[in-house]
Amino acid sequence: MYMGSAGSLPSDPVGSGEDHSSAGGSRTSDGDGGGGRISPAPPSRYQAQKRRDWTTFLQYLKNHTPPLTLPRCSGAHVIEFLKYLDGFGKTKVHVTGCPHFGDRNPPAPCACPLKQAWGSLDALIGRLRAAYEEIGGGRPESNPFAARAVGIYLREVKGDQAKARGFPHRKVYKKRKMSTIAAGEGGGADGSGGATVGPPGAASSTV
Repeated sequence: MYMGSAGSLPSDPVGSGEDHSSAGGSRTSDGDGGGGRISPAPPSRYQAQKRRDWTTFLQYLKNHTPPLTLPRCSGAHVIEFLKYLDGFGKTKVHVTGCPHFGDRNPPAPCACPLKQAWGSLDALIGRLRAAYEEIGGGRPESNPFAARAVGIYLREVKGDQAKARGFPHRKVYKKRKMSTIAAGEGGGADGSGGATVGPPGAASSTV
């Protein structure tokens, strides 16, 4: 159970750094003009965000009651951390009893809570999963961010937010698939004019 104050963490703990560009180097001249040398470039936005996320999680473990150490952290603690981050969310998620439940464009405001969007949480877990091994030195088989329970939780959040905000991902996917198959069967008797049935376009993952 987390008992620390909200002020102990950044105001936007999830962040939005998704620049995966690799960090290169910059060439600078030395003082006497004798050639050039390579100085390390600053980390990419993605790497910087990953380190900030990692620092935030370690601070969360430190403020936890009782305090947690990284080796004792489990998938359940990661889920608890994600639920805690909902307190910093900016995405309106309508509850079942709200008259705007399932409405993509509600005509009036409501008192439903603000939470972290599924896409933000999914990206955060991806960065923390990498940071656990790259920065924390953990082993892949003991990575709590890769726990099955965390994946199940994220899928549930995605489904719940899709229903609450009127984005039926599965229905859209099924309609696209059926329309593609119908187009493929619309050729002539000799097989000409038929379309090759391929995988449908990926639906949007954010809500």
